Amino acid sequence: MLALELGVVGLMNVQFAVKGGEVYILEVNPRASRTVPFVSKATGRPLAKIAARLMVGKTLDDLGVSDAPVPRHTSVKESVFPFAKFPGVDTILGPEMRSTGEVMGIADTFARAFGKAMLTSGIELKLPEGAPLRRRTFISVKDEDKPAAIHIARRLRGLGFDILATRGTAAALGRARVPVEVVKKVNEGSPDVVDAIRSGTISVVVNTTIGAKEVHDSYSLRRQTLLANIPYFTTIAAALAACDALEAAQGDPTPRVRSLQEWAGGR
Repeated sequence: MLALELGVVGLMNVQFAVKGGEVYILEVNPRASRTVPFVSKATGRPLAKIAARLMVGKTLDDLGVSDAPVPRHTSVKESVFPFAKFPGVDTILGPEMRSTGEVMGIADTFARAFGKAMLTSGIELKLPEGAPLRRRTFISVKDEDKPAAIHIARRLRGLGFDILATRGTAAALGRARVPVEVVKKVNEGSPDVVDAIRSGTISVVVNTTIGAKEVHDSYSLRRQTLLANIPYFTTIAAALAACDALEAAQGDPTPRVRSLQEWAGGR
């Protein structure tokens, strides 16, 4: 609808924002974006070439494009951030663009594609069997995320992880009869969660925060997790995806590698 109304031929970049269930359009630009090469690789269709020909007068019929490609595989795009190169920089994200690149993972299922994307970005999700000294997951979430955290903790326990949590999250897990060890927050005295991360026994961190004070207090947690190159998930959706990837790796730990041409041929 936007393209037809604006008379755009070729590629168009739209930026949306979602708040409280409402969708807002921030801007519409008659140009390509970084998503174009990702979608081209994911679908096996050269979108930039097609768009360029349309802009000089060709039609979709001329180019033999009559359908929308529906791949049988799943592709996941993961942003790459330069935080490790800048001492003292907080890893928390805001509305501005901070990524310096992107990678993609392609697989038959979302779980495997997500695991590949994480691995390609430099973060490896490891099962406890492969790292006996790092087999604990730290979980600390805001109140509204505690029901989901119980589900995540149960799945991680099933994969062989021990659960470490701050007092409030541990209480919720305990009421749900999930075995958990309590650890202090950064501002509650030593030994705290940062000390646990420095000990090398934490494999995964799940941490959601709300409020300026909580964000400020958890800065050292985010920084130490970054320096230790530990998978760190700040949303429930990402933590659930990590559980999917770990469960998929449990049955078949070796990623399958295929060329883009092979994936496109299997569309």
